[in-house]
This record gives sequence, C-alpha cells and structure tokens, in this order.
Amino acid sequence: MGHYLVVGTGIAGAGAARALAARGHEVIVYDRVESDGLAALAPLVTDTVSGEDPPREALARVDEVVVSPGIPPHHPLVLAAQDAGLEVYSEPELAWRLRPADAAPWLAITGTNGKTTAVTMLASILTAAGLKTAALGNIGTPLVDAVTADYDVLAVELSSQQLHWSKQLSPRVGALLNLADDHLSWHGDFDAYSHAKTAIWRGDVHIGNADDPRVSALLKDAPGDTPITFTLGEPSPGQFGVRDGKLVDNTGTAPVALCDVAAIRPTGIHNVANALAATAVARAFGVPAEAVAAGFASYVPEPHRNVEIATVGGVRYVDDSKGTNPHATAAAIEAYDPIVWIAGGQLKGVDVETLVERAAPRLRGAVLLGVDRAILAGLLAKHAPDVPVVTIDRTDPEAMTDAVTAAAAMARPGDTVLLSPAGASYDMFTGYPDRGRRFAAAVAELDDGPGPVS
Repeated sequence: MGHYLVVGTGIAGAGAARALAARGHEVIVYDRVESDGLAALAPLVTDTVSGEDPPREALARVDEVVVSPGIPPHHPLVLAAQDAGLEVYSEPELAWRLRPADAAPWLAITGTNGKTTAVTMLASILTAAGLKTAALGNIGTPLVDAVTADYDVLAVELSSQQLHWSKQLSPRVGALLNLADDHLSWHGDFDAYSHAKTAIWRGDVHIGNADDPRVSALLKDAPGDTPITFTLGEPSPGQFGVRDGKLVDNTGTAPVALCDVAAIRPTGIHNVANALAATAVARAFGVPAEAVAAGFASYVPEPHRNVEIATVGGVRYVDDSKGTNPHATAAAIEAYDPIVWIAGGQLKGVDVETLVERAAPRLRGAVLLGVDRAILAGLLAKHAPDVPVVTIDRTDPEAMTDAVTAAAAMARPGDTVLLSPAGASYDMFTGYPDRGRRFAAAVAELDDGPGPVS
C-alpha cells in the first residue's frame, strides 16, 4: 500500500485521488482553501488538508506527491516535497504507473498549439479504422479513468506541465507539433519549456514538425531510430507532406496519397499541419490508408478553434477563442483576408509585436478589449496606423456584445470578423469557452440574423 499526497481537486487531482483510493492506497488530498471539491473527496480518501502552504504535516505522512498541472517547479509545496526526498509527478504519470500489463498503448501529441485538434483528429482516424479509442489527457478527461477501461488504443494530449512532471511515461508514438514561447513563467525559460516537451519522445516512434526550426533542432537529439517528420511541402522519403492537394505518406517504398487537403476541417494551413501530425501518428501505429480519409470525413471540429459560426450580411464570423497566445492567433489570421480582428485579454507577458506586424496587411479594422488592450492598441498604431481601431473600455463580460457590434460596423461583404484574442480570458470571462459562447451569442443578435455557414 502506498502513501500519497494529491495536490488540487480539479479534474486531474480528483481523478488521481479517486483512482488511488479505489486501489486501497492511503491518500491525503490537499487544496489551498476549503472547497466543494475537497468536501466531495473527503468520504473517499484517508484525509483532506487545506490552508497551510506547504502542508508540512501532510508531507511527513506520504512517500509520493501527485501534483496538478498548475503547480510549477518553484512552488513552495514542490520544493518542500523534494527537500523531504519525496517523488513528485503528474496525473498522466500516475496513470502510466497504474496501467495493467495488457493496457492499451498510448499515442501522444504535444505542442504549443493545436494539441486538442490533432488529438481529436487522431481519435477520429483510429475510430474509422475500427479501433475502440478516446481522446484523453490534457483535453479534459483524466487518463487514470481510462487505463483500466476496454480500449484498443488511447489518443493522448499532453501539456508541457504534465510532461515536466513525468518520469516513466513512454507513449508508443509521440509527436511534437510546434514550439513557441508559452508558459515561460511556469517553466522559467524557453529551454526548460522545450525540454519538457521532448519527454513525448521517450517511446518507440518519434514524430516532429520539419517546418518548425525549434522542433527540428530538438529532433536531432531525440533518442532511438531516425524520426518521422511532416511538412506542408512535398514530402521527402521518410516524411508526410502535401502533394497535388493531397496528404501523402512517403515513409514506405512508394508515396501513398491519403486524403484531400480540401476535406480537412477546420480550415487554415495550421490545421493541415495538425492533420499531418495526426495522420503520421496513426500510420506509425499501423492504421490503413483508407481509414485516414474516412476519419477526416467524419471528424467534427472542437468548438472555439477557428470555427466558422455564421455569415451575416455577407460577412463571415469565426470563433477562435482558443487562440490564447500569439502563435495560435498568427495561424488563425493567416487563414483569412481581409479581417476585422477582435483581440485582447491577458497577454501573459508574451511579446506580441511580431504578431501585430504580420497581421497588419490583412486588417480591415481591429476591436480591442481586455486588460492588455492598450498594448495591442499601441502596436497597431505603430505597425498599422491607417487601420481603424476601436477600444472597448468596459471590462464586464457583456463587453463582447459591444465588440461584435463595432466589428460588424467595420466589416464589408467578403470580410471575416475573427475572434482570436492572442491572450487568456480570465480577466473578463470564466474561460475561453465562455468568451467564445458570448461571441457567438452576440453574432446571433446582429440585425440580419446568422446566415448559413459557407
């Protein structure tokens, strides 16, 4: 019987606590404050603790600590646990350790952006191949809830934080989509962030984005055999890529055309890259070629990720509320022209000047809201002085209605109003889904009413 401290009562923490308690281990659950989550777990676990940070008495009673993704390496609790010689790791790592000998293999994907899209694409392809699977992990479903279920294979999304706190986790196939500055305050610097991502390659097959210089540099030091790469260009031997409007597998004795690029949803060149990654992972696992096209034909895009929600008065409205950093927003902007851009939120200290400079030629106008709106306004004045900019100063969630109204007034038939904020949402909304839903609701209230999505 083990002795565990589980930190946090969110999805990952609650899942870890339930899984350990169900296996007869002694489990102490810690949360900084008394919470409904802590109360709900109390009947299931050995003890619950709140308040003291770090909880030194609880640490003295355990051998291992399972932390939620939000807990950074420099957190006092982590430092205290490490000083006490305790092992610290994440919920996915726990799931890996708890899995039975005959557990379903893991096919895992990480990256700064596109993880959820690529993993759900992968799950759709695997399902089309007749395999029982699910998209799990950072997407919102704890892996500890799935490792003993009757799956053939798991499609796993892993974040840099989850990978940082992993030690043994070794997916059968691991893919790295892209790398850009993100979560630097959590990791400390970009080198630590990128190093965490490389844990995705502990397993048998390593896949990476040949078009991303940072990923390519890391692939040179990846363990094992020659990695598989994907590119938006024509694929060289050993690559997946695009030729004559089709996704092509060029890793075998002859190139194999798999799927029309036009069939990939959501739109955007970045989603073609996501599709290539999902395809490469599936094919590396042995999925037949015909399942790739079938998987994309049945794929339903995740909400708030570059999704066209309506056409009103000849203007297309696109919800990319999940665009919470410059890298993601840059990819969305490149999919449309001209654009009325709704942006702003919590920029998290990340430099957005390059994003604004790249966006400027495509802009019909911009509407800015959120705590860091002034930063974007200043950069637009510098790089797009002729582009009209409306700044929404109110900071309640209903400000989205004002933003959509202002954007609609600037847009012309044929334009796209794009919500892709380049920042986090918690300054005004409960999360990016709330922000996206309020955008869609405001669009639905426009005078013409929503037209069909083209």
